[in-house]
Amino acid sequence: MYGKEIADGDRYRIPACSICEDEGIVSLKLEMPGVAKEGLEIKVEGNELSVLGRRGAERESGTYLLRERRGESYRKLFTLDESISRDKIDAAYANGILSLTLHVREAAKPRRIAIA
Repeated sequence: MYGKEIADGDRYRIPACSICEDEGIVSLKLEMPGVAKEGLEIKVEGNELSVLGRRGAERESGTYLLRERRGESYRKLFTLDESISRDKIDAAYANGILSLTLHVREAAKPRRIAIA
C-alpha cells in the first residue's frame, strides 16, 4: 500500500506502526526494513511529526534473472495535539524498527486532587 504522491513525484510506502501510551509516555514503533540509520529523517513542524526513511537500491554484478528487491522510501505523518511536548522526543533505531518516545507535557497530565 502506498501513501499519497508527494510534490517531488516520489511515492512512499506507509510503514507498519504501533502506538502505545503509558503514564505520560507515548511510544511509536515503525517498521522500515533495510533502511540505514543515515537514511532516516524525523522532523517536527508545528503540530506535524514527519518520519521519512530511504533505502537505496542494491546493484549486483551480472545480469538479473529475477529482481524483486528495489530501493524504497517510507513516509508516515502524525498530527500531534497540544499535550505532546515538541522539545522532548527521543528516537532509536535497531533491526529495521524505528522507536520514537514522545512525552506528555506536565501541565497536560492528569493530577489527583486531595480532599481536605
